[in-house]
Amino acid sequence: MDRYFQFKELGTDYKRESLGGLTTFLAMAYILFVNPYYLGISGMDEGAVFVATALAAAIGTIIMGVVAKYPIALAPGMGLNAFFTFSVVIGLGIPWQTALLGVFISGIIFIIITVVGVREIIINAIPAELKYAAAAGIGLFIAFIGLQGADIIVLSEATIVTLGDFTNGNTLLAIFGVVITVVLMAMGLRGGIFYGMIITAIAGIIFNLIDMPAGVVGAIPSLAPTFGAFLQPFAEQSLAEIFTLNLIIVILTFLFVDFFDTAGTLYAVANQAGFVKDNKLPRAQKALLADSSASVVGAVLGTSTTTAYIESSSGIAAGARTGFASIVTGVLFLIALWFSPLLAVVTSAVTAPALIVVGILMAGALGNIDWKKFEIAVPAFLTVIAMPLTYSIATGIALGFVMYPITMLAKGRGKEVHPIMYGLFFVFILYFVFHD
Repeated sequence: MDRYFQFKELGTDYKRESLGGLTTFLAMAYILFVNPYYLGISGMDEGAVFVATALAAAIGTIIMGVVAKYPIALAPGMGLNAFFTFSVVIGLGIPWQTALLGVFISGIIFIIITVVGVREIIINAIPAELKYAAAAGIGLFIAFIGLQGADIIVLSEATIVTLGDFTNGNTLLAIFGVVITVVLMAMGLRGGIFYGMIITAIAGIIFNLIDMPAGVVGAIPSLAPTFGAFLQPFAEQSLAEIFTLNLIIVILTFLFVDFFDTAGTLYAVANQAGFVKDNKLPRAQKALLADSSASVVGAVLGTSTTTAYIESSSGIAAGARTGFASIVTGVLFLIALWFSPLLAVVTSAVTAPALIVVGILMAGALGNIDWKKFEIAVPAFLTVIAMPLTYSIATGIALGFVMYPITMLAKGRGKEVHPIMYGLFFVFILYFVFHD
C-alpha cells in the first residue's frame, strides 16, 4: 500500500494520511445533512438522498484516491443541489426524476469529453472572467437561499424582499448559527461549518426549537425511492417530451458548472499540495474521470451532481499527500450511513449558516474579475446578479454568455471570442425565446 501511494517519495506515512483524510471528512461532512434537506424540497425522499449522498461521496472519493492517487474528496456539490431543486424542479417544473436524468447525461458527456481530450479546448473557449462570475453568482444564490430559508430575508409587497422578524425563535437560531460558524471559520478551525451546524442544532434542542432526535445511530434508510429513478421518465414520456430545450439547457448548465468547478478545485488543491508542475496537473485526466464517474454513479443512486470539494485543502494542510487520505475519507462517509437519525435535527435554521458561509467563500471569485474593463464587467455582473434575482443559475449563465460576444464585438475585440462562445450565444438566445 505505501509503495503504491509512494509514501516514501512524498515524505508521508499512514498517520499523516489518516489524519488528513479525517480532517477533510469533518470539513465537508455538513453535505450529508444539507443535501437531503434541499433535495427533499424537490420532492425526493430525504432518507434515500442521505444514503445516496454518502455512497456517491464514498465511491467518488475512493475512486479519486485509488485511480488518480490524489487526496481530493468528492461529494454532491453545493450550488448544484440548489440549482437542481430551485431552478430545475421548482423553477422549470421538471420532475426530479427527469432532473436526475439530466445529471446522468451531463456526467456521461463529461466522461466522453475527458476521454476524447477536448477538455482544454472547452476550458480555453470560455473566458476566465465568466467562470469566476458563475462561481461567485452561485455563491450569492445559495447564500440567498439560506437567508430566505431561515426567514432572515422574507417577502415584502412593497420592496419584494425585506428583513424578517428577529423576534422569531427559528430566525434567531439561524442568526446565532451564522455568528458561531463565522467565528469558528475566522479562528481557522477545520470543519468549522460542520461544527457550526452541530452547535446550532444543540442550541435549538436546548431552547425547544428543535425536537430531540430519536437516536444518534440507527438503521440505514432505504435507497429504493431514488435508486434508478432517472430511468422513470422513459417509461412515462416520449423522447420528445423528455428532451425539451429546457432539459438541454439544464444538462449544459450541470456540465458547465461541474466541469469548471472541478477543474478549478483540482488545480487549486493540487497547487497547494505542490503537485502542479510547469502549470500542469499530472494525472489530470484520471482525476477528471473520477469526478465524472462519481456524477454518473450519484445520478443512478439518486443525488445531484457530484464534484471535487475545495474542503480537501484542509486535509492537505493537515499533512495529506496521497490517495490513501481519500480512501480514509471515503470509508468515513460509509460509516456515516448509520447516523441518519440526526437528519431529524437538520432544520432550515441549522442549514442556513452552512449555505451563507459557503456562499461567502464562493463570492471570493469576484476578486479575480477585471472590473475596469467594461466589456468584461457587464457580462460578469449580469451573470452574478441574475442568479439570485431570477432564482436561476441557468439564467445567470445564459445572460452572461449572451452579453459577452456583444460587448466584445462593440469593443472591437470580436476576434478574441472563441467560435464556441458564438455558438453558445445562439443556444442561450433560444433558451430565452422558448423559456417558460
